[in-house]
Formats: sequence, C-alpha cells, structure tokens
Amino acid sequence: MSTHPLLVELTDYVPDLVLDMKYCTSDNFMGTPVDGYEAPKAWLTEPAALALGGVQRALARFDLGLKIFDAYRPQRAVDHFIRWCDSPCEAALKARYYPGLEKAELFSEGYLSKSSSHSRGSTIDLTIVSLNNAEDRREELDMGTIFDFFGPESWLDCDRLPLQARANRLLLQQLMTRAGFIPFHHEWWHFTLHDEPYPHSCFDFPIR
Repeated sequence: MSTHPLLVELTDYVPDLVLDMKYCTSDNFMGTPVDGYEAPKAWLTEPAALALGGVQRALARFDLGLKIFDAYRPQRAVDHFIRWCDSPCEAALKARYYPGLEKAELFSEGYLSKSSSHSRGSTIDLTIVSLNNAEDRREELDMGTIFDFFGPESWLDCDRLPLQARANRLLLQQLMTRAGFIPFHHEWWHFTLHDEPYPHSCFDFPIR
C-alpha cells in the first residue's frame, strides 16, 4: 500500500494492470532514473484510481487492458527535468524523443512544465495493451508514437498517422473521458481527472 495517506497504490484498485514506470528506469527521455522514483509503483488519488478501474473493466471485455507509464510525480522529479534542460544534449535521446526541438523548447512548447499536474496525484500517463499474451509479452496497441515523443505527431488532432493508430487513440480518449478524465492536446497518453481532489496542491514525497 501507499506510504502516504493522500494517495493509493493503483495496483490495489485496478486488476491486471501493467506497469512500465519509465522514470524509475533509464528508459526515458532523460536517459536516467528520475529523482523521487525510488520504486516502480504507481500512486494516484483514490477517486482517480476508482475511475481508472472503470476503464480497465470496459477494456477487459475485449481482452484489452491498461499499461501505466507514470502516475503521481514528485515535485523533485519536475525539478530534475528542469536541471536536465540545462545539461548538454545527447544526440541519441534527442533523435528518439524530441527530434524537432531543442531542450529549452520542451518547456516553451508546453511538453514540460515547472509545476506538473502529475504532482497533484490525479494525472496519469498510459496506453492500451492486449491481454491475450503472457504478462511479460502484452503488446501495446499502435498509438502512432512512443510514450514521451515530443512533437506534433503526439498531438490529439494529428492526422498524419495510420488509420489504426488514430482509431486506437480515439478508443483511449473516449474511454478516459467517459470515466471523467480530461485529455491533454499535446500528449495522447496524458489524462487528468476532471474533479481531482487536490487541484491546488503540489506534493513532493518520494515513491517508495
């Protein structure tokens, strides 16, 4: 269970959830584990966790489920993002995650923020996976880009994608909005609970 009274551990509320907590590893746009992610766990407020459970139940009827990339994010992680933007650029990471932008533009273009909605505990980054395979081989549905690709290809209204990828994005958006989440235009994977319980908070306790 969560060690903080305001948040819950998502896997306790959503069965068959797949976790791929990118910022707890080096498999992310910074190429290193991010400050505050001390364990590969997903924490959310209880209302957000309950709403997400409804999305998972809707997908389960089609042998589909949710994969989580990020949930609650400590402010110290956001501060790490800010410091990273002042460091030299790594060509391989730029080519993979933000080929059309410079580091400083990730903030000015709205992909990163100095105060993230994730730090309020009701924002989630996720995708859809097939549940037909073994747990370690559950394939992601094609969404047109990888998670944390910073560019127009990740925008909700991008029409330069294969039809199937656009349909998969639409499925995710419809299910999440019906459950009470608000999508973010620049990132197909990013959703915030409309009636979040701590809209003016900014938490900074580490995930352990």
